[in-house]
Amino acid sequence: MSRKVHAYVSQEKLIGELSFNISKKLREAIKKRGHASLIVSGGSTPKALFKALSEHELMWENVTIGLCDERWVNPSSSDSNEYLVRQYLIQNKAATAHFIGMYREGDIEVAQGICHEQLQQLGTPFDVVILGMGSDGHTASLFPNNEKLQEAYNFKSNALCVALTPSEAPYKRMSLTLPAIMSASSVFLHFEGDEKIAIYNQAICNHDYYKMPISAVLNQEDKEIEVYFR
Repeated sequence: MSRKVHAYVSQEKLIGELSFNISKKLREAIKKRGHASLIVSGGSTPKALFKALSEHELMWENVTIGLCDERWVNPSSSDSNEYLVRQYLIQNKAATAHFIGMYREGDIEVAQGICHEQLQQLGTPFDVVILGMGSDGHTASLFPNNEKLQEAYNFKSNALCVALTPSEAPYKRMSLTLPAIMSASSVFLHFEGDEKIAIYNQAICNHDYYKMPISAVLNQEDKEIEVYFR
């Protein structure tokens, strides 16, 4: 298993070093290809990271930001991950970044194909993916024991996203598939708090990927995952 672990006491130190390393990866991609893709997660944890990233000196006009997952609500809702990204990340120096969201009006199952095409516009493999982790071991919107996990875990499929309905969380969701996540050049996992540390320690010992989807990311052997926590 390939994990590079960065543990901190100070949130300021964590956010400073994580935002620096993410911006470095984006800068390298821009230098190499003239463009970079940054795929981010929602929730309350990344707000401080987004604020810090938005202040980094970067050719943001050459960066396209996308989402690991989205709740199927209008982007004007505070429950929307797109809303979060626009409020906290696409600000300050990052205001010139491009954004490709997941949400489309109408049925989520119909929108899955459209979302796949939109994600293709970002260019694959993605340059940087930043994952979070829930207290139930979910990541993106890959929830434990969800009926769509088999589809989401299928490495023989070229699907970049999957529509699903969590059994114990609000809203239908669109999520990146596991192959889409793992194809990224750089994958970061960011979480904070004692509860999440306990979940992480369970996850690295767990091999039932349907029980704890984050384990499917952490316990594979093909890609180094950069883990940042405090």
